Amino acid sequence: MARRGQKGGAGAWLLVLVAIAAPLVVLGAAFAVRFGAIDYALGHDQIVLGIVPALAAAGLLAGLILLVQALRRRASLVLAVIALLIPAATLCGWVWQTQRTAAGPGDVSTDLAEIPGFGDLRSASASGPASAVVGIEDCPGAQPAMTQVAPETAVWALQESGFSLQRGPSVSRAAGTHRGFWFGTVHDAVIRIRPGRTDIRVASRDGRPHGGEACRLVTAISEALRSGG
Repeated sequence: MARRGQKGGAGAWLLVLVAIAAPLVVLGAAFAVRFGAIDYALGHDQIVLGIVPALAAAGLLAGLILLVQALRRRASLVLAVIALLIPAATLCGWVWQTQRTAAGPGDVSTDLAEIPGFGDLRSASASGPASAVVGIEDCPGAQPAMTQVAPETAVWALQESGFSLQRGPSVSRAAGTHRGFWFGTVHDAVIRIRPGRTDIRVASRDGRPHGGEACRLVTAISEALRSGG
């Protein structure tokens, strides 16, 4: 009887490990990409979008088995429910992430007639195909500041929006780079300063939409510039 109990306990913990495997793999892949151990295509596309759904499905099955065992043996029902909810939440998160990352603009400018260029910041670092540049019609927050802001204000707006400054600003330009926490997604930004108008452009470095992150970032910079610091 003791051996049966030990085997049953080991089997239950094995099922628990299967149930929590999917979120652990997501976290591992996210941080591996974030710190440069693997690239985004492997970590996000192949592991998270490709492998995690199967792990989550296996986790759901493991959670159901634990739930049945708990009901039969009057074991820990709470543990079984948690083991069932974790892969279910992971699967829901996977569906949400798949839909989110495929939507939204990847390159946003406040001036589509004369789009600000990234210069050396982009030519040396871009790693993916360029996406179509969109403006205020697709990103309502992509509004220029209708004034010639000071370079210090442009730098402040970039830093306030989470960008690290790239090189020193000039009287007509400031540029920065934003690195996301999850998967380390990189966006570049340039602020072009001219008499009577200051324009902004933000684009993902790999050309992907990333759920419209470029729109969110250009909106944050625009609001900071128009607030005047």
